[in-house]
Amino acid sequence: MAELWFVGVGLGDERDLSGRAVELLGRASEVFAEEYTSRLAPGSFERLEKEIGRPVRRLDRAQLESERPIVDALSRGGPVLLLVPGDPFFATTHAGLRRAAEEAGHRWHYLPNASIAAAAAGFLGLHSYKFGRTTSLPFPEPGFAPTSPLDVIRANRAIGAHTLVLLDLRPSEDRYLTGPEALGILVERDPSGELLPGDREVAVAARVGTPTASAYFGSVRALAGHDCGPPLHALVVPGPELHFEEREALERWRVGRPGP
Repeated sequence: MAELWFVGVGLGDERDLSGRAVELLGRASEVFAEEYTSRLAPGSFERLEKEIGRPVRRLDRAQLESERPIVDALSRGGPVLLLVPGDPFFATTHAGLRRAAEEAGHRWHYLPNASIAAAAAGFLGLHSYKFGRTTSLPFPEPGFAPTSPLDVIRANRAIGAHTLVLLDLRPSEDRYLTGPEALGILVERDPSGELLPGDREVAVAARVGTPTASAYFGSVRALAGHDCGPPLHALVVPGPELHFEEREALERWRVGRPGP
């Protein structure tokens, strides 16, 4: 029986690893990493390899979802580490690998870290318990224009909840969906204009967890054409009623707000 550790790296770079994770890296038999659910600062894994004196094998989505590289490594002994930007189980992507490890007779362990779910709410100043279901928006493709994100936003607003919209990324192609682009896509898929009219207020949380973190708040009309800087971005559609503390917090990020 071997051990598989799902290790969250956090939102910035390799320095966000916990002390326990660093200890594990020193005694792991093999170390893997993925960067398709999120992305660390460029060079993070290369610097980590130098620090620990061993390779960190990157897995793309197909390799990880096949489960073979990890299960094969476990068969050779452990512990085996899978490094995941953000938190390993914020998304459901890695649940299948956890099950595969169990079915092969191995143990798994979980080292959580910061995820965009909590960090975006905290950075913007919104109350985390007022968020409803999270949704994600993929890059548009010919013949593929899902409206499910709009359905989630609509359902959340019906119960007074905020919505976190995760935006697609393809690091291997250096493609990252931005907040303004996401707004354009959603508005196009909402022809009635009922859900995201031009004056509806929304927010973009950008590069949260990094030294250049920032946020942008304003109407759909204002943010759709605004430059929110480099990725990564997340879109937040607030619920219909804001607590006064939330309103005050968001106002500091308003686009066009006069400086102090």
